Amino acid sequence: MADQTLWDDLLPYLPACAPVQYAHLNTGSTIEAMARAVLAGAPAQCTLVGFSMGGYVARAIAHLAPARVTGLILVATSARPDQPELVGQRIAAARQASVAAFHGLSRAAIRASLHAGRADDTAMIERVRAMGARLGAGVFQQQSAVVRAGDVGTLADIACPTLVITGAGDQLRSVAEGRELADAIPGADFALIEGAGHMLPLEAPAALGAIMSSWLARR
Repeated sequence: MADQTLWDDLLPYLPACAPVQYAHLNTGSTIEAMARAVLAGAPAQCTLVGFSMGGYVARAIAHLAPARVTGLILVATSARPDQPELVGQRIAAARQASVAAFHGLSRAAIRASLHAGRADDTAMIERVRAMGARLGAGVFQQQSAVVRAGDVGTLADIACPTLVITGAGDQLRSVAEGRELADAIPGADFALIEGAGHMLPLEAPAALGAIMSSWLARR
């Protein structure tokens, strides 16, 4: 439930020679279907930056069209499957969401996505809520129904250069998940950002941009 404004603060820290094209995850009922929708509008070759659920989609694209993916940057994501109880909670929340009453994610859900030190950061909470509100109830229902089956068993097949970045205070995707993701992809690099939670592009754009830019320059 993040739109392209998620990346606004990060853009000034990226290399000027790296044009950015946004991929919207508002189409498809499975990770593979979302990946195919993104591929349909993607350049012939590109480095994919996948945030959270987008990390699953980016890896699916790397499996579907490896010749088109020159690199992967996986931010605040995991290769683990969804827990059944989490799937049930998401589906129940989506069923309750109505077009008229949906105004973005709940305050509790947003606070869980931020570093504990930002629990009372009303400006940040509002930015996250507003992204969800702009996407609307329909996208919330669509994304809530997408099950992340996990892809631990196929990570060794990823052949492109890969960078995994995790927030040290991420309450949704642990540091252990980030490290195991990097360890399972041949030659992958791992970076940890201290003092940040799950919403790295909003919480730590300068640090995230510096890590990405340095890695892209080496590639």
